[in-house]
Amino acid sequence: MPELPEVETTRRGIEPHLRGQRIERVILRRRQLRWPVPDALHELRGQAIESVERRAKYLLLHAAPGSAIVHLGMSGSLRLAQIDEAPRSHDHIELQLASGLALRYHDPRRFGCWLWCEEDPLGHPLLAGLGPEPLEGGFDGAHLFRLSRKRKVAVKAFLMSNSVVVGVGNIYASEALFRAGIRPGRAAGRLTRDDCERLAAAVIGVLRAAIDMGGTTLRDFLHSRGEPGYFAQSLDVYGRAGEPCHRCGARIRHKLIGQRASCYCPKCQPF
Repeated sequence: MPELPEVETTRRGIEPHLRGQRIERVILRRRQLRWPVPDALHELRGQAIESVERRAKYLLLHAAPGSAIVHLGMSGSLRLAQIDEAPRSHDHIELQLASGLALRYHDPRRFGCWLWCEEDPLGHPLLAGLGPEPLEGGFDGAHLFRLSRKRKVAVKAFLMSNSVVVGVGNIYASEALFRAGIRPGRAAGRLTRDDCERLAAAVIGVLRAAIDMGGTTLRDFLHSRGEPGYFAQSLDVYGRAGEPCHRCGARIRHKLIGQRASCYCPKCQPF
């Protein structure tokens, strides 16, 4: 599933080609995604895209009459193509631009969504209750320490809660906990202030590194398939169960936490 770095890399890739461009045509080839694509999306026709923003793992395409709220789901991606280029199978939604380019939404599993909001999209039910962005003000060790008090939930599940902080999915939660030296199954309420400071710094560091690396590993949005190499980053523990730790050589262990695969190093993450 695309996580925050992949979504942010997508935003950075498509935004320069969309900003200020008028949408000539909206094509809805298949409306049945996670929720039915609303007819109101056609309000984008004849409108210029004012900006492309990201909130958590959602992309927001802003125009004068409203905003499209886009989530990539499990398998979705956005790419730019020439209008006369034949669409691929599973290219369900297409915005044709006055520039001659088309933004195409590709989603084989159809777990993503395209919604329409005429009001401030940050007040939409999907976005209104979200926690702070990890790379902006409001997220730090003090925030984690305050919310973790008396919480018995595993720290990895706690970190992946969108009410605590947005955009930290399975991959980057695992990597941040490794950097912070904290086992994923430890109760969140047992974290000390120092633990929370290390963990917040690790989350920020992991996400920034992944975004920076995504800028070089993501294929060109205009001249190829435009699909992110989600796992091209150099990962320390995620997906490496049974392999030696890069740092100490101990075998990476595997554990299910909240029905999600959790990998950790027993030596580098002692508590």
